[in-house]
Formats: sequence, structure tokens, C-alpha cells
Amino acid sequence: MSSNRHILTAVAWPYANGPRHIGHVSGFGVPSDVFSRFQRMSGNNVLMVSGTDEHGTPIQVLADQEGVSARELADRYNRIIAEDLVALGLSYDLFTRTTTGNHYSVVRELFSTLYDNGYVFTRTTKGARSPSTGRTLPDRYIEGTCPICGYDGARGDQCDNCGNQLDPIDLLSPRSRINGETPEFVDTEHFMLDLPAFAEVLTEWLSGKEGDWRPNVLKFSLNLVEDLQPRAVTRDLNWGVPIPLEGWSDNATKRIYVWFDAVIGYLSASIEWARRIGEPEAWRRWWQGGETESFYFMGKDNIVFHSVIWPSILLGASGGGDRGGEAGPLGELNVPTEVVSSEFLTMEGQKFSSSRRVVIYVRDFLERYSADALRYYIMAAGPENQDTDFTWAEFVRRNNDELVAAWGNLVNRSVSMAAKNLGEIPAAGELTEEDRRVLDASRAAFATVGARLERSQFKAALQEAMRTVAEANKYISDQAPWALKKTDPERMATVLHVSLQLVSDANTLLTPFLPEAANKVYAMLGGTGTWTGMPRIESGHDTIGDSGEKVDYPVITGDYADNAARWESAPIVPGTPLSRPQPLFTKLDPSVVDEELARLAGPAE
Repeated sequence: MSSNRHILTAVAWPYANGPRHIGHVSGFGVPSDVFSRFQRMSGNNVLMVSGTDEHGTPIQVLADQEGVSARELADRYNRIIAEDLVALGLSYDLFTRTTTGNHYSVVRELFSTLYDNGYVFTRTTKGARSPSTGRTLPDRYIEGTCPICGYDGARGDQCDNCGNQLDPIDLLSPRSRINGETPEFVDTEHFMLDLPAFAEVLTEWLSGKEGDWRPNVLKFSLNLVEDLQPRAVTRDLNWGVPIPLEGWSDNATKRIYVWFDAVIGYLSASIEWARRIGEPEAWRRWWQGGETESFYFMGKDNIVFHSVIWPSILLGASGGGDRGGEAGPLGELNVPTEVVSSEFLTMEGQKFSSSRRVVIYVRDFLERYSADALRYYIMAAGPENQDTDFTWAEFVRRNNDELVAAWGNLVNRSVSMAAKNLGEIPAAGELTEEDRRVLDASRAAFATVGARLERSQFKAALQEAMRTVAEANKYISDQAPWALKKTDPERMATVLHVSLQLVSDANTLLTPFLPEAANKVYAMLGGTGTWTGMPRIESGHDTIGDSGEKVDYPVITGDYADNAARWESAPIVPGTPLSRPQPLFTKLDPSVVDEELARLAGPAE
């Protein structure tokens, strides 16, 4: 595995219409952070970016219901979501928002380049409208029967059952999710992205990913490109990025469609990050040239936007589709190296639903349980390759049996014995065959776990890391250093030295998964400075949209590059002072299960 690579971690943008629940962060949040932390530890240059997705009619509809402006609603949830993601330890280099003047500028630039290259054109289509209010209905707010598979819960933009893209007018028996009425369809002129013009290049690009991408992602994406249709990139609404063309920019009822502007956020966030650090052109190191790699993390409902639509935008803006053209002012832009999609997380056998209280929000979860406990569960039992059910019983079991009884116990008894009996890391005497075997196995785990993390095989990586914890616990039990204090204190010191080395190695292996605990273990072993950086909220400063008003807004950032954590077995230093450790994790009472299930069974809101 080479080092000093430039790796873009592009994390799906959470929609700013409410707080995020644990199902959301199991898809876009924790996997992307584990990957980024590992890559930084491996010596690579990581840029991890995202933000809140704040445009579209759903935001406007909810704002109207609450009697506030769309901007006020977006401001509120932007802050709530940022605070929750920081609490979860997600190490963004920049987490921003789509309502900044910077984002508007980048969206307009790409739209204009696509238009100039002939990949965006106008077409009169049928738009859905509410008969009672006269307002445009967003595609996702229309439900009906899928004309392809017959699923009676398809949305106006996509059927979650068969995965096909749809238009609202395609649905059988369409109905508004807002009030249940049947929408009326009226003629409206929109700009379309000519996706068929990218079918050939997309097919060739995707075909070259076999063996590198998760099979479900690749198969789904290849099926999509077999029947690409032009897709609208504008909508009839007044909340979003204006169309940057003469005769259209002043139209108060036409805006760029939210799906088009949101994916451009990966690029605009990178540009904003570069300006924040005082190097305005630094973003290009992650977006241009053959030495960069980009990995996009999301749930499976967003695959189409990242494996088909976003690459088409990037190719068109670089002059790379059937019509050719020239690269715009931003230059040629790289398409994704990999689209890393997770499946869905359900909860106690049911789909997440805020209205039916089948949900637990990140903030509520972290008020009662540790961030590392949630991160561990998501990585050990989450929806990496198939839909997975979250249960409170399994969460409690994994917390108590794996975090507390296995990893926490290894740390506690190793450091406690050495601190109590010696006060410092002891020097090793002559090593036995078993000492060497367990140390060799611990060092070898870095290659095994690292290879899994490199391929985003998080479950397998965590299983291997926890296997080294089990081996270390077995070693201590077999060697019984507590029984050697009086009979063979030199051998006791050697066993404790080996045990502490195993703890140090295991802590490094688990750092991407459990960063908060990793910092604690590092300090217990006498480490100084920062082991692995944690995110923080700072103030961003930009205009909001076209208002011209300069405002401050929360952004997530952090200092991660110069931390002590490295992906290698670092020899512990004899003579380093030790203090008695505090418990890493809290054992949960089994009654937690009944308490949480009772919350789920409460009255619907």
C-alpha cells in the first residue's frame, strides 16, 4: 500500500429538514470516517467534505407548516446536524452547507459549462401541481404505484423497490404525500441534462470497475445506464440556485433542481476548504490529474446520483461526453474512483419512521450511550452489504460482551497490573516462543486489517482487529502474570511488557472505529499530545445565496494531519510512567432493552 496519496472522501449530504437518525449515519457517516481515519494513519493526504443539503420544495413545505422561512429552517437544522456529527466524532475537513455564495457560484459555473457544451437543453414537460394551493409538488412528495414493478409506494423520482428512475407522471394512481389529493399535471418548460449522451462513456467506465466496486453497486449502476433518459435539472419553485442564463436568472419561479446542485457540493466544499486554509487552488490536488482518488459514501437510495448523474456532470463539464466540448474555468475534473454504498438499516424489524416513532435520532442516542458504542455497532453489525436490523438486545450484547468484557477488560487488567506493581512500562526480559508468536501475530494484523479497510470491508476489518484482542486476552490468562509477582517477578515484567505492547497494537487497529476510546488508551499508556484528532465546530463566513448578506454559520473541521496515530506497530517505551486506568466503556443493564422498546411503543406524535 503506497503512501502520500491524495484521497477525497466525499460524504453524502444530509438533508436539512430535520435531525438525522442512526439509520442515516450508518450509511453516510461512520463508514466514511473509519475510512478517512485509516487513510490518514497510513500517511495519505485526505480531504473529507460534505455539508447540509438545504434547497428544494420539501424544505419550503416544512417551513410553511412551521410558519418560518426556508432559510430559518435550514439554519436551524444545519446547526443541529453539525453538532450531532461532531458528537459522533466524524472527522470532516469541512462540513458546510449548500446555501453559501461559494456553492451558488460553483453550481452556476458547472451548469453554464454543461449548457455551452450542449449537454443541457430546454424541453416542455408535465409538472405536478397541487389543485388546492396551485403550488408545485416536489417529485418526492408524490407517491403512487410503480409502472415497472407494481410497488404501491413508489416516489415521483424513484422506486425504492426496483430502483428505477421515474417521473411523477409515470406513476399509476398518483397522490400527494402532503394532503392525499390527486395532483394535476400542467405544461412547464425546464432544462434537461442529456444523460443519454453519456451512456457509452459511462458503460465503459463502469465496466472497468468490476472487482473493485461492491457487486450490488456495480450491477445496479450498469442496469441504470442501459436505459438513460434526459433528466430535468430545474424546477418550478423559488428556493434554490437561480438559473445562470440570460432571460432566466431573474425568473423568480424557476430554480436549479436540488438533486443537481447537491452533488456539486462535493466540489464547492473542496473549494471552500481551500480558501479557508489560505490556499485557493489547493482543492485541485484532490480533483485533477491521475494521482488522485475519490471515494463517495452513501446509502443505496443515492447510488444513481453518484454512479450515473454526478459522473455525467463531471464528464460533461470536462468535455467528455458524446458531444465533446471544452472544459470550463475549473478545468477537467475526475470522476469517482469508487462509490461505496451501504444498504438500509431497519429498527426492531421496521423501517425508520419519525411519524410512527420508529426512530432514534443521533442526538437522543448519544444522550444515553457513548459515541464509540454506536460506531462499533454500526461497523460490526450494520448494513454494509445487506439490509440489517438494529435491535436493542443486540446493541446491549455487543456493548457488554465485546466492548466491555473483551476490549475494555484487556486494557484495564493490563494497564492496572503494570501500574499497580511497577508504576511504569516494564522492560522485557528474554522472550519465550509464545511471547514471540503473539507479538508476531499482532504485528501481522496491520497488513490484514489494513487490506480490508483499503477496500471498505469494514466488518471484516473489525472482526480481525477484535480477533487480536481475543488473542491478547487469552495470552494474559494463560501467562497469569498476577501469579508471578512473588515467584518470578522478572517473568511477570516480561509478560506485562508483552501485554502492554498487545494493548498498544490493538488500540491502533481499533483507532478508526473507536477514536474517543483510542485517545484514552493512548494517554493510559503514557502517550503525550494528540493521538487521533477529533472534529470541532468553527464559524464559516460567506454570503447566503444571492442575498449579498455576509453571515456566520457553523462548519465542522479539525486538525488531523499531524496526530501521533500511524498505521503500524509502534514499540512501547520501557520506563514510561503509567497511571491506573478508568473504565473505557459502561456496562449496560439488560433492563435497557425493555426501556428502549417501551419508548418505541409510546403514542404516535
